[in-house]
Amino acid sequence: MNNLKEILLSELPNFREKSLKFLNGEISKPEYKGFSGGYGVYAQRDKKSFMIRLRTSCGVISKSQLHTIYNMAYENKLEKIHLTTRQAIQLHELTVDQICSIMEEGIHKDIFTRGGGGNFPRNVGLSPLSGVDPDEAFDVTPYAVATDKHFISKITTYHLPRKLKVSYSSCNHDDAHCTVQDLGFIATLKDNKPYFNVYVGGGLGKKPKVGLKLDEPIEAKDALYYVEGLTKLFIDYGNYENKNKARVRYIVDELGEEDFIEKFKEYSLKEKEKGGLDLTPDPIDYSKEDIEVDICDHRIRKQKQKGLYTVYIHPIGGQLYLKDLKALLYELDKIKNPMIRIGMTEGMYILNLNGKEAEKILEVSKKISGNSSLEESICCIGVPICQMGIQNSQKMLNTIIDYFRENVDKETMHKLPRLYISGCPNSCGVHQIGSIGLTGKMKNIDGTPTDVFEIYICGNFEVGKSRLGTSIGDFKATDIPEFLHELAKITEGDFFEFATNNTEKVLEVASKYKL
Repeated sequence: MNNLKEILLSELPNFREKSLKFLNGEISKPEYKGFSGGYGVYAQRDKKSFMIRLRTSCGVISKSQLHTIYNMAYENKLEKIHLTTRQAIQLHELTVDQICSIMEEGIHKDIFTRGGGGNFPRNVGLSPLSGVDPDEAFDVTPYAVATDKHFISKITTYHLPRKLKVSYSSCNHDDAHCTVQDLGFIATLKDNKPYFNVYVGGGLGKKPKVGLKLDEPIEAKDALYYVEGLTKLFIDYGNYENKNKARVRYIVDELGEEDFIEKFKEYSLKEKEKGGLDLTPDPIDYSKEDIEVDICDHRIRKQKQKGLYTVYIHPIGGQLYLKDLKALLYELDKIKNPMIRIGMTEGMYILNLNGKEAEKILEVSKKISGNSSLEESICCIGVPICQMGIQNSQKMLNTIIDYFRENVDKETMHKLPRLYISGCPNSCGVHQIGSIGLTGKMKNIDGTPTDVFEIYICGNFEVGKSRLGTSIGDFKATDIPEFLHELAKITEGDFFEFATNNTEKVLEVASKYKL
């Protein structure tokens, strides 16, 4: 690890030099993006300021690391941090000097940015409740973290066609979206031993695809052989000429599903024959003195450990203000060894709390967190920050929430599910797997460029229900709050089930608003 840190630190002067050349106009935006992404850094839309992505390993973050991130943001005079749908933390509006300083401090404190973007294995996904979920087969956290460490240990050596995403889920709820990843491992038991059901070749964005499931589960200890197998297959068969077709799912199209699966197995078995990558991680100890309480709040979850709880905190749009983070850290400092995890929902989970601790964290986070499914919607950073963005997704989300808070009774508001909002087709807001998903567009209407979102319904990532959402048309941004209100009024019970069984009713309402 020390050798890796020395390598990463030695890269910083070159990173600074290239970044300054970009600011001076000596390097084009596409050229710089191709370079900086590998460091977890992107220029923002104004071409003057920068974003950095802190790749918190699988979203698992210590209290000390969270303090470090708070201090990074505070010392650089930031107002907020952004929790992402890949369980990372983004800081925005930074200078080159600030970026380099943050990268250096992060390396020293095991908060890496390398491979946070670009053509690299990204942050490994993890079910945030793994280890405490009453429905899980077994705790996959040690396997996910070991995989992320495997990637990080050789992160500077990769030469992939594009990014590679791997996830682990501890049960079929699939909160790590394994069914729509390049490679996903979902925990199961066979003869009372840990195994993984494996999904491969999925992905979101352009030409989205649900992953293919291997016919037989694999032993949990063998997961890294399949990770390496897919990596080598991707290197050999990936498209290095056309980045728009340079994801694993395009190899599935090229080879056909059966041949792709056979190739994947072949490559994985070759890695297994080499050996040396068995995963036998130490289990995590969740034991703690318990205190049971009787609390009715959707943000508190009973753990499978008696008398212990998890509290979920969801800042609107994943935007966690420093004043709120400071208040949260003040309470966390009073708790012995709290477990903190960032989910793929732009929210934060505080695990392993006894009842009294859970009550306190629930109370202090009331003003920080959304308190309904709608307020817990997922939303990319969008315009005016993202250089790829088309629409201001954060503004759209806040406009919808404000409309409902001001005009709609709470009972009707609670009928709507979480929204998944992307400012462009790249699906950073994973809009294709939400019960309701929005993706930003610009459309010429009567000669006027108009802010528009395409709306999808009935997407799902849960095992057995996994499916991509169906487009129901384009809608003016200004009409969307009212449309969603009309949709909420006709909804009965769970929206996904209602919309799936009553699609004609949803389309009838949509017909009044869609372009």
